[in-house]
Amino acid sequence: MLEELKNKVCDANRLLEEHKLVIFSWGNVSGIDRKSGLVAIKPSGVSYADLHPQDIILVDLNGTVVEGKLNPSSDTLTHLILYKAFSSIGGITHTHSRYATVFAQACRPIPPLGTTHADQFHGEVPVTRPLRKQEVETDYEANTGQVIVDRFSKLNVDEVPAVLVANHGPFTWGNTAAESVKHAVILEEVAHMAHATIGLNPQIISMPPYILDKHFQRKHGPNAYYGQK
Repeated sequence: MLEELKNKVCDANRLLEEHKLVIFSWGNVSGIDRKSGLVAIKPSGVSYADLHPQDIILVDLNGTVVEGKLNPSSDTLTHLILYKAFSSIGGITHTHSRYATVFAQACRPIPPLGTTHADQFHGEVPVTRPLRKQEVETDYEANTGQVIVDRFSKLNVDEVPAVLVANHGPFTWGNTAAESVKHAVILEEVAHMAHATIGLNPQIISMPPYILDKHFQRKHGPNAYYGQK
C-alpha cells in the first residue's frame, strides 16, 4: 500500500545521515497521502543504513498502525498533530542537528541576520514555549505538536517552514518529505551562521525588513524570478 510514498519517505530519511543532520537514529521523516489520510513514517530506533521501504510504517491520522511490523517513530503523534492542523504540509522532518538544537536548548529564536536566512525563511525561525509538567506527563508527543500549532497561530507555515521546540530541537516541513529535509538542511546552515555571527557581534540586530522581503519574495513570491521557469 502506498509503495511510492514509502519509497520517497525511506529515501528522505536516508538523506538525514547523508547531510550530517543526525547521529545514530536521532531523527525521522514522514510524508502524508492526503487522499487516503495515511502517513508514512520511519520506524523507531532503526538505523538509516538498515532502513528499507518495507520498514516504513503507515499510520492513520489517529495514530493507528495500518501497515508495518515495527513500531513507528516515538515522535509520530507530533507529526500527526501538524498534519491535521496545517493542510499544506506534505512532509515533516525532525532532527537534533547541532546548531538548530543549540538555539532550541537556549530557548531562542533564530533571528534573520542575512540574505541566506531570508532566501528561505520570511522572518525569524520561532521557538515554542516550554512544555508544562502536566503536558509532558500526559500525551507528551501530542502536546509537543500542539505547542508548535499554538506558536504558529499568527504565523504562516508556508513562509516559515521550521520551528524550534524549546529544550528539544527543530522540526521542518514542506510539500513533500524530501522538501522537508531540504528545509532542515537550510535551517542547520542558517543556525550555524547565526550562532557564529552573534558570537562575533553580540549586539547584532535583525536585518532590515525591506531586504528580508526582497530576498524572500524573489524566490517565493507571486512574481518570483529566481531560477528558471
